[in-house]
Amino acid sequence: MSASIEARLVHMNVQDYYGQVLKSKQDLQTTACCPTEAPPHHVRAILPRIHAQIRERSYGCGSPIPPAIEGATILDLGCGTGQDVYVLSSLVGPTGRVIGVDMTPEQLAVAREHVEFHRVAFGHERSNVELVHGYIEDLNASGIRAGSVDVVVSNCVLNLAPDKSRVFAEILRVLKPGGELYFSDIFADRRLPAEWLADSRLVGECLAGAMYLEDFRRLMTAQGCADSRFVSISDLLVTNDEIKEQVGNVRFYSATVRAFKLPLEDRCEDYGQTARYLGTIPGYPHAFVFDDHHLFVTAKSTLVCGNTADMIVRSRYAQHFEVTGDKSRHFGLFDCSTPGPARATSGPACC
Repeated sequence: MSASIEARLVHMNVQDYYGQVLKSKQDLQTTACCPTEAPPHHVRAILPRIHAQIRERSYGCGSPIPPAIEGATILDLGCGTGQDVYVLSSLVGPTGRVIGVDMTPEQLAVAREHVEFHRVAFGHERSNVELVHGYIEDLNASGIRAGSVDVVVSNCVLNLAPDKSRVFAEILRVLKPGGELYFSDIFADRRLPAEWLADSRLVGECLAGAMYLEDFRRLMTAQGCADSRFVSISDLLVTNDEIKEQVGNVRFYSATVRAFKLPLEDRCEDYGQTARYLGTIPGYPHAFVFDDHHLFVTAKSTLVCGNTADMIVRSRYAQHFEVTGDKSRHFGLFDCSTPGPARATSGPACC
């Protein structure tokens, strides 16, 4: 089967599963498309203001809503019925903008039905939401220009894309320098059989297209992103007996990942730098989890590698930190072998 035919088959299976088979969360047959952790408090406070029909048809596996996004332009890949789009709409405020892209007309129809509802709910003079029918492998066709987006988010959708290399290339194309990719998705501990992609249930339940962790690292490196970080990662349990028999001993993970459009080194190097969090990110007055190795406690200086320092000072997080030191002196590899308190399991490390 050619790559183009295989891609069309996957797209058709996804559109059918999410457009026709799934009518609510009750139709899911596994927990892969259900959040494994509670969203942050400031996100939970917004959720009751999201229209009930949208909440009922939200199938994400996490809460990929990054902080410090007021006034930002956010792109949600595979936005579905728009729960994350509308949460982001509230957080970016009237000076920000949220673009949702999805290929399933039935999902988008639900999202579009409630644009005015959320404009009124959030007190915006005009809606800051744009909903686009399109494919995440070709954002140019959806009118999204290079270097036009501050943050790209996605909630359990990238696994559904048959051409992941093209998707990540498009993400990095549309991000501004220093922009952030922040997404939740399903990963696997090995490469999965290609024939699984012909099983609409395994595809729709977000298992067949789960990325092998090492292939994800290699893919990001090949796209020029040498250091992506797991914010959280936990084991995903397959509870459906029939599907459990199909997948055998494969170990699945539900994870949230952040990566920046920055020229970074492929290893964590030690330049004697420190970072001190100022406690100024809205919703995080006492501490901020940057990734599964870095919990920044307010006002406490923390040793960081050169990549982490660059991620902070060359992104929108710069105003919330004081970073000391530069790269004029090198002290060898940075010791990032000990996970920080944010780690959810003993799974793969970020460094």
